[in-house]
Amino acid sequence: MSDSMWGYRETSGRVAGTDLTGYKVEATDGSIGKVDKHSDEAGSAYLVVDTGPWIFGKEVLLPAGTIERIDTDERMIYVDRTKDQIKHAPEFHRDQHLGNAGYNEELHTYYGSGAPFGGRPA
Repeated sequence: MSDSMWGYRETSGRVAGTDLTGYKVEATDGSIGKVDKHSDEAGSAYLVVDTGPWIFGKEVLLPAGTIERIDTDERMIYVDRTKDQIKHAPEFHRDQHLGNAGYNEELHTYYGSGAPFGGRPA
């Protein structure tokens, strides 16, 4: 994990300036959707993933630190969380949560907590 949940890992294969919109996103146990929006802003990088039918069309926000690797040839992003971990993350509403420091802290706590559905993989 990088020093910050909100930064890409050096080993992720992230190439600055690459548009990740439309890339498929894979959890450790299957597909979760496609990237609808992303940010490379230092200290607050993230993906907004449209989950389609998987969670009935909802969106989820994933901090860049959850990204294990990016395959630009296949247009795939692999995250190191399970579908259940992502499904049970704090609910995301684009108009309320993008750029919201309190929501970012809630996600940081959830994904870094070791809680039943949160936390780093064992």
